[in-house]
Amino acid sequence: MKIIKAKDFTAAKAWGAIDIANMGGITTRLHWTNKPYKWHINDGEEVFVVLDGQVEMQYKQSDEVKSELLNAGDIFYASIGTEHIASPVGEARILVVEKEDSV
Repeated sequence: MKIIKAKDFTAAKAWGAIDIANMGGITTRLHWTNKPYKWHINDGEEVFVVLDGQVEMQYKQSDEVKSELLNAGDIFYASIGTEHIASPVGEARILVVEKEDSV
């Protein structure tokens, strides 16, 4: 059993994380960041939940870059092949559910 106070979590570097669970190869991790990630395509599907702060999520759809500002409580689902980048506005805490060892 674990109780995690997401608002209290920080990491030593951007995109630092704590592992919450690994359920048959699907990981759930809490990330803290204050810097953008990188453009990437995950090895599988990804569920990205903003728990605290704001994140500008840019993604490519039909070779066009689109952008959405995500607030606490918002969820971004990246299907297989969705190229995207997450850029926090200040600090953010994000819950990510994805295939183990995904990019």
